[in-house]
Amino acid sequence: MLLRAKTRADLPRQLAMDNDVHLALLADDKPPLPVSMERLEADFERRTKEPNVAWFAIDVDGKYIGSCGLHAFEATHHTCTLGIVIGDPAYQGHGYGREAIGLLLDYAFRMRNVQKVWLTTGGNNDRAIRCYRACGFVEEGRLRRHEWSGGEYLDLVYMGILREEWAAGKETT
Repeated sequence: MLLRAKTRADLPRQLAMDNDVHLALLADDKPPLPVSMERLEADFERRTKEPNVAWFAIDVDGKYIGSCGLHAFEATHHTCTLGIVIGDPAYQGHGYGREAIGLLLDYAFRMRNVQKVWLTTGGNNDRAIRCYRACGFVEEGRLRRHEWSGGEYLDLVYMGILREEWAAGKETT
């Protein structure tokens, strides 16, 4: 597995992933909307110019399977948020998410001098919560019935990992 810069060549596969309603319900706290190639290209242009985003393609054997990144770098607090989507179902549940998160955390703590990485996920996204816990994240809070998704109100789970927790986990592996 490789994290690399996202390119225009990834956009057709990304378009299919963005229009997968099941995936959209797990990956975002907003109702799914159809995504056009024009909208995806505009988003790509905007994101590639943002200085406050580290955005990567997840590549396995030359195949784009999803994306991940760190964003909302906070200079005063030395924090950032993490996001990841393994959009190709054939590659879900095989450890690629954990591996990508491990690389992102290494980048955040060692290269960007972040002291905490945090994220949110839907309370119904059990696979993601297990993955984040396996990577050392702890649940920091839960907003009960906070978001409307797929016809029901769901909890929004806040999770985070501190630099020292990450370092301690690295020592045990």
